[in-house]
Amino acid sequence: MEKLTVLVTDDDKDIRDGIEIYLKNEGYNVLKAADGSEALKLLEENEVHLIILDIMMPTMDGITATFKIRTERNIPIIMLSAKAEETDKIHGLSVGADDYITKPFHPMELLARVKSQLRRYVQLGTYYGNAQQNSKIEVNGLSIDFDAKEVRLDGELVKLTPIEYKITELLLKNAGRVFSINEIYELVWKEEAYNAENVVAVHIRKIREKIEADPKNPRYLKVVWGIGYKIEK
Repeated sequence: MEKLTVLVTDDDKDIRDGIEIYLKNEGYNVLKAADGSEALKLLEENEVHLIILDIMMPTMDGITATFKIRTERNIPIIMLSAKAEETDKIHGLSVGADDYITKPFHPMELLARVKSQLRRYVQLGTYYGNAQQNSKIEVNGLSIDFDAKEVRLDGELVKLTPIEYKITELLLKNAGRVFSINEIYELVWKEEAYNAENVVAVHIRKIREKIEADPKNPRYLKVVWGIGYKIEK
C-alpha cells in the first residue's frame, strides 16, 4: 500500500514544519501550503488524502478554501483555529470540515485525529477501490451500496463527505429506528459524546440539503423531538 498524503495548510511556517515532522515520523507524505489558494493549487497537482487547514489565513482563509474543496472533493478536512468558540466550530463543520481542533493542541491529539479520519476514509473505499457486489438497501428511492460506498437518490449519486456517509449508512441500515444524538456521535466518531448536539445537527442539516427536495420538510431524514433522528421507512 502506498503512503497516504496529508496537505498541511497554515500561514505559520513553524506550525507547518512542526506538523510535518510528526506526520512524516508516522509514515505519511506531507505537502505544505501557506494559504488556501496555495492549497487548492497543490490539490490540483497532487493526490491528497487528508487536509489540515487553518481557518485564519491571508489571501484565502480556511472557510473559503473548504467551501471550494467541497464542490469537487470529499477527502477529510481537519480545521485548525485559535478560536475555541462553538460558533466557529459549527461554521467550519457547516461548510464541510470533518473535524476541528483548537490551537494550541498537543501533536499526539492531532495525529490521533488524522489517523481516525484517514482510517474512516480508506474504509469507505473512496480511495482504495472495493469489489462491487451489489449489497444494497433502498428506502423509497434513497439507496446505499455498501460495497461501492455510494448513496444514490432516485439513481443519482449523492456526494457525501466521509462523516455524512457514515451517518447516512447508520440510519439507512437501521431504517425506522431512532438514534439519539449521543448514539450517532459515538457510533460514527468512535468517541465518547460530549456536547455533541451541535456537531451532529450540523451534519444532519448538510445531509438533508443533499437528499431532501425540501430540507425543512424532510421526506427521509426525520427528527423525533426530544429523542433523536431516523430514516423513515
